[in-house]
Amino acid sequence: MAMAEEVRAEMVANVWKVVASTGDAVAEGDTLVILESMKMEIPVLAESDGTVSQLAVNEGDVVQEGDLIAVIDG
Repeated sequence: MAMAEEVRAEMVANVWKVVASTGDAVAEGDTLVILESMKMEIPVLAESDGTVSQLAVNEGDVVQEGDLIAVIDG
């Protein structure tokens, strides 16, 4: 049985663009959201294949290190 994967922020950043949507099928390495920090764009990638079951951020949000960004069901 596959486990759900929680994708979390690795740094304090602004959510610049949300690429994936709830219900989307994603593959390992697909971009879920793009964060912006210190004028750099940082893609947040899926670490496994699956379906996006939850997106916890919206464009314009500020995330802290460790904040939940998305959940992917495998």
